[in-house]
Amino acid sequence: MTYCVGMRLDRGLVFMSDTRTNAGVDNISTFRKMHTWEVQGDRTIVLMSAGNLATTQAVVSLLEERSKAPGDRNPSILEAPSMFQIAREVAATLREVIGEHAEGGMRADSAFNATLILGGQVKGSAPRLFLIYPEGNFIEAGADTPFFQIGETKYGRPILVRAFDPKMSFEAAVKLLMVSFDSTIKANLSVGLPLDLQLYEADSFKLGLSRRVAPDDAYYQTISNGWGEALKLAFDSLPDIVL
Repeated sequence: MTYCVGMRLDRGLVFMSDTRTNAGVDNISTFRKMHTWEVQGDRTIVLMSAGNLATTQAVVSLLEERSKAPGDRNPSILEAPSMFQIAREVAATLREVIGEHAEGGMRADSAFNATLILGGQVKGSAPRLFLIYPEGNFIEAGADTPFFQIGETKYGRPILVRAFDPKMSFEAAVKLLMVSFDSTIKANLSVGLPLDLQLYEADSFKLGLSRRVAPDDAYYQTISNGWGEALKLAFDSLPDIVL
């Protein structure tokens, strides 16, 4: 399992993913689940993945190969005219990989499934954020759905729903994500540090701050400890039931 979040803010896009993969409690590994492409001055693309590791690695490898040697049948995501067209190409690649590896063709419940969050900006249009399903269809973030989660979503979702504001700063968004990920990590052993963070400032057409948050990261520890104490104080401040 994994946990990834992509946010669409007025200021730009924010991405965070964990790095844990496991096939049992005694077989835990660390793999990067966030991948980026950049043509400065023209486009920036961020892709995060949850699901079968072999599937997601194959998708990323194909996208990399086709960006270096594009063809009419498999255009490059570095040449597509819009983020929508990039989303279509990524979705088609995911569908292709699942179809090749899953017995009987593509099935959403196959052991080879994967779900992706794709975000970025192509010159001439605003930043966009997409959620791509194993079947190869996708939806776009908007005013009513300004962030996407994939993987182990339920533990970290309540804090996002309560505190997210599209007008918030990057600093506030990172803090919010830290709390969301900490809540998930505390509740589920299949999600774990280190975390990967990527910021993208709208209309910059270059990657912003990239950071790996290690288990001993001072800021993460401050957030984790402070959030636990804040919850205890909030709980104690609530009135007791009258019996």
